[in-house]
Amino acid sequence: MSERVLLSLGSVNADFQVRVKSAPGTGSTLPAADFVRLGGGKAANRAVLARRLGHSARLFGRVGDDELREQALMPLRRLDVDVAGVSVAPGQATAVSMIAVLPDGKKSIVLAGNANETWDDVALEAVLAAVAAAPQGSLLAADFEVPAAVVARVVDAARKRGLPVVIDPSPPHRVEREVLRGVTAATPNPSEAEALTGVAVKDPGAAAEAGRRMRALGIGIACAKLGDGGCVVTDQEGSTHVPPMPVEAVDSTGAGDAFAGALAVALMERRPVVEAVCLAVAASSLAVTAYGSQPAYPTRDRVTALLPALMPRARRLPSS
Repeated sequence: MSERVLLSLGSVNADFQVRVKSAPGTGSTLPAADFVRLGGGKAANRAVLARRLGHSARLFGRVGDDELREQALMPLRRLDVDVAGVSVAPGQATAVSMIAVLPDGKKSIVLAGNANETWDDVALEAVLAAVAAAPQGSLLAADFEVPAAVVARVVDAARKRGLPVVIDPSPPHRVEREVLRGVTAATPNPSEAEALTGVAVKDPGAAAEAGRRMRALGIGIACAKLGDGGCVVTDQEGSTHVPPMPVEAVDSTGAGDAFAGALAVALMERRPVVEAVCLAVAASSLAVTAYGSQPAYPTRDRVTALLPALMPRARRLPSS
């Protein structure tokens, strides 16, 4: 195990998940099956992915003072994720994510942020101190399912420590442009990329244009994810399309978090940009092949086994 640590800031949830045959509607009862209770949340999921890939991970977030906090935290403890940076919000419920998965693997999510939204100065100062003391070679990965002011302060602390920063700009309406300036990488899905850039990301060419606009916002490596599971990465060298691996989709829950976590690990390992994105696409492709988010996350051996097939498929896109 290396000394460097993935520092993951953001949401920590208790997931309640079922399978349904059709999308939830209004005014009727929808039968469901395969009910499971799991740990979830973007930050928690990235930490789990880092552990699966063999790195230390430290989680920063908030849980409630209810019984659901153990549902959220116990799977992390079992994987030796450091949860000392997860504090309890008195009088608050742990965040709850209610997930309905369709036969094609697509999902609908209702999220109650609860404790994720409730930060105090004591909790924030503890995270800032931990980031300031993080080992050199560590990396901060953050999402916006916690207050934007918290993200801004912690990202600033990481910059002062000289640590790379990977941003999952979700939900995009919370993202302050100043926070993006100078970050190492960002990983928006199509709707998030459109919200940030005004470009409808419907194909690789549009994703490349969105990437160029994200670069103009100050993002070093713009990873515009595509709806099919692939990605277009844009950096100072240009844009490259990495297609998805052909897999049978069982459940897409947490696939985007697997991408962000794997990308963060690959950049922490100082892999070349296109190789890092290929590793992230491989991880997210494998993540959709099993039910649940964290239980579906692959090991390093499974991810790296896909790289020889995936990397030759990456192709440079023409510049505008």
